[in-house]
Formats: sequence, C-alpha cells, structure tokens
Amino acid sequence: MKRRKKIVNLVPLKTQRFKITYLFFLLLIFGLFGRLVNLQVFSAAELQKKAKLIQFTKISSLTRRRPIVDRNNRLIAYDKPLYKLWAHPRYFNFPGDSTNRSRSVEEVVNKLSPILNVKDEILISKFGNKMVGIELLDEINENQAKKIKNLHISGLDLIKYSKRYYPQSNLYSNLIGFVNYENKGKAGLELHLENQIKLLNKSNLVKIGGDGTPLPDNSGPRDFINDYKSLGLTIDSRLQKASFKALSKHVLKWNAKKGFAIVLNVNNGEILSLASIPSYDPNKYWEYNSDIFKGWYSQDLFEPGSTFKPINLAFALEEKVIQQDGLVEDSGKINVGGWTLSNWDKKGNGYIDYPRVLQVSSNVGMVKIMQNLPPKTYWDWLNKLGISKNLETDLFESTAGQLKSKDIFISQTIEPAVASFGKGFSISPLKLAQLHAVLANGGVEVIPHVTLNFKDYATNNSQEEIFSEEVSRIVLEWMESVVEKGSGVGAKIEGYRIGGKTGTSQKAINGRYTSKKVCSFVATFPINNPKYVVLVVIDEPSKAYAYGSTVAVPVAKEIIESLIVIEKIPPQIEKNRLIVKKP
Repeated sequence: MKRRKKIVNLVPLKTQRFKITYLFFLLLIFGLFGRLVNLQVFSAAELQKKAKLIQFTKISSLTRRRPIVDRNNRLIAYDKPLYKLWAHPRYFNFPGDSTNRSRSVEEVVNKLSPILNVKDEILISKFGNKMVGIELLDEINENQAKKIKNLHISGLDLIKYSKRYYPQSNLYSNLIGFVNYENKGKAGLELHLENQIKLLNKSNLVKIGGDGTPLPDNSGPRDFINDYKSLGLTIDSRLQKASFKALSKHVLKWNAKKGFAIVLNVNNGEILSLASIPSYDPNKYWEYNSDIFKGWYSQDLFEPGSTFKPINLAFALEEKVIQQDGLVEDSGKINVGGWTLSNWDKKGNGYIDYPRVLQVSSNVGMVKIMQNLPPKTYWDWLNKLGISKNLETDLFESTAGQLKSKDIFISQTIEPAVASFGKGFSISPLKLAQLHAVLANGGVEVIPHVTLNFKDYATNNSQEEIFSEEVSRIVLEWMESVVEKGSGVGAKIEGYRIGGKTGTSQKAINGRYTSKKVCSFVATFPINNPKYVVLVVIDEPSKAYAYGSTVAVPVAKEIIESLIVIEKIPPQIEKNRLIVKKP
C-alpha cells in the first residue's frame, strides 16, 4: 500500500522578518567594508611593520678581525670561531620524547661530558638551582659544537663567537700587541691599526617562510661575508725568531733591564725583524704587568752616544769643514766652557784620521771636528733630521726626540760639544735606526714601516735627500774600518763587508748622569751595496765590562749571520779579493 505524500501549503515570508534579515546582512557588509578600510588605510603601516617582523629575521655577522701574517704568509694572529654552551633545564627534552616530558640534569650531563671531556660532577655543579640561563662552558671548538648539535637536545643553546689567537706566543708580542675579551685592540698594532684590522659589523634581513625556511631574496653574495683579507707585515718570521733568540740570550747573560733589535731594509724602509725583551704571551695578557705592553723602542728616548758619531761626520763633510783625508789631534781631554770632556778611557790617541776617530770612538776628536762647524749650522742639521719631531710610521705613536732650543745650543758652547759624541739630546731607538738607514741608502730619507701596504702612504709623500751619495759612501767606508780593526771587530764575518759603530752612554736620571748604561751597536751591511741596517740596544746591563762592543756587538753578529743564511747573501770578499757586482 502506497504511502500518501503530505502536502504543505507555502506561506508568504512576513515583511517584517524579511526587513530584519536584510538589515542584518547589510550592516554586516558595511562592518566588513569598514574593517577592510581600517586595515588597508588607517592600520596599513603598523600591520606592515608586524608582517616584516614575522617574515624577516635579522642575521648579525660575528665581530671579527683580519688575520695578521708575515711577508711569507705565516700566521701571526688570527680569529678562531668558538662556542659558548648555555643550558635551560626546564626545557630539557630528548628526540622522540613527548612534548610534556622533561629530562633531568644528570641525563643531559651524561651525554655532554664525553663530548666536552669534563667530569659529570663539574658540569652538574654549574647548574645549582637555576632552571634557565646557565652558561656551562665556553671555548668549545667547532667539532665539539657539531657533536652537541647532533644530540638535538632541547634546552641547549650554542652561541658562536670569535677569539683572537697568537700562535707564535711571545715572539711578536711587543710588536703585535693583543685584544681584550671584547675583541678590541689594547696594545701594539692591534691597537694602533685597529681600523685596518677589525671587520665592521654588518647585519642583514633574511626572508623566511611560515615554517622558518629561508626564502629566495635579492641579497648579494657579499652581504653576509665582509672579506677574507689579511694584514700583511714586512716581517720575516724566520729572522724574527733568530733575532729574538739572540737578543734574549744576551739580555739574560748581562742581566739587563731590556733589549731591542731591528733589521731594516734601507732601500724601502721595510722592517724585516723587530724583537724586544722583555716580552709576554698575548694569549694570556692578563697575567702580566701593563708596563710590559709598551713599545718602548718608539716611545722611550735615550742619548744615542757614539752611534751618532757617523751622522755628525756626515754633517762636517757636507759643510766641507773637514776633508776625507784630514787629521785631528786627540789629546785625551779638552776644556769647553769650563767643562772638561774626555775619552771613555781617559787616554789620548795623538794625531789620527777620521776613520780612526770612529775606530777608537774618540770623544775629543769629535769635539774638535764639530767645533769647525758653526753652532747655528750644526743645530739646523739636527733640526733637519727631525730630531724633535714624531716619526711618522705605521708602528705605535712615536715619541718626539728632545733637542735643546736653538738659542741655548748657540749660546752655550758645551751643547754642540757634547752633541758631537751623541749627548745632550735624545731620540728613540727606532729614530736612530732610521737615521742610519738614510746614511746607508745614499742619503735619501726612508720611513721605517712594518705593513706591506704602507708603500701606498710612502708614494704620496716626497722623500727628501738629506746627505749626498758621495758623503754617504765615505762615512760608510769609515764605519767599515770600525768592524775591520776597531771597537766593532766582534761583528766581523769572513768574506762579508760590514760597517758599524758601537755606543756606550750613561743614563741621565733627574738631570744627573748615573752609572747605569745603554749599550748599542749599529751595523750597515753589505757596505759595497748597502741593503740592511741592524741596530741592537740593550738597556742597563748590570755586569762589569759592559760596553757596546761586549754587550750589543755579539747580538748583531748572530742576527747578521742568520740574515745571510735566510736571504742567501753571497760573500763580497773572496781570498782577500773584493767581488764587484754590476748594479
């Protein structure tokens, strides 16, 4: 039996109900339109800012410094990437654990200790009762960091940073200096050339997807890496090591306060080695007294003594007040303005030529020679050398030398007299090396420098000719006689032509000379074609018979012998026959 269908009669919608429904949807549409206008117009800037915070992440580069290398690309200083490990125990969770499971400190430490090579109890003791923000360890290397990351333990964070290392320890400390815990230069070249060494921090915005995946953008390949340049030095690490070893041995032998040795290329001003004692380990700078960080060879002054006599003779030759083959009477003593001046041994040498004046280091002979030069002219020459000016170089800020005023120098006859044998004025050891380099290269000003790019500065500054080539040649030949048969004979090396001059000067403290000495020796090599100046200065040797000839000369000889081997310099004399090479 078929079921009968129910018939429903349609009733028209009430007008009132229809109007209410219509008004409701109309208001809804206007509300949505108003919201859209508000979002697109009035709140656009704020929403765009929020969108960028979600869509982009800021990546900051590490604070890094350029490596420092020697002339043969051997590392002297470099940045090593390291990590700090932070722990948050409340979030400890292993891979595969449920989200609400929390691992104990002991369980996490049990996995970390083999990687870090640290005992469990030491790591556990670092936690205390803290649940977040615990620094467990720093100086974690990249291999250890990789193993920790591979554990995928929640609640562990690795923060990457950069630390400065000096692989050659104290060999370069007084030259290179060090950086502090903030990676900022605090001494030496690290401080003085901070702007050339440090890499400027640079941050970048990286676009990311909702799941954190980086998305392609318009960043260039150099947006994330600043550069891979290094600061190249003129130093040869092999020669530096040899110089440091020789200097250390003799400073210790003579129980001296400090010592300095430099090898300078006289043709271009490049410093091939610069050793200074005492030194320190820049990797552990905090273990040393801050006084040791000073670059005293450019910042401390001393009276050069007899090592300045060749420079004075060049003045006299340039002004033609002496002749190459002239003689001077050395009576052993001389009275100047009521002051009695004498030779170091109180003995006279009779009539001697100018090479002999240098050989026996005659003070009286030098006084008489320089008395031929008007004091005004003499002072002008000293001023021309820049005695009282800062030495412009890429080393630390140098200290200007001290020279008496022109009025005093001219009016008091004792001043030019003592200046004739290197007293009454003071300069830095580095300045003395520069002056002998000028003499060695034919009289042209040379600027000592230690960075390879310093030549860019030198080419923009005219180099003044101070001495004539002929005068320079004559004085160098006289200096050669000092090594052949004078006070510098201890530096003689068979087959090689070496010129030099010893110096032993008393130290003045509070305006009065004391028994404390500065012993020095400067050598030019090879004399027939000068290329190198070697200067050794040893301050306050405390044993008897301490002179430039006994204290400084042996150091210079060892350095020159190393230089000959490293630079493969052939002999200039063979079986008493001079080997003349074409330029």
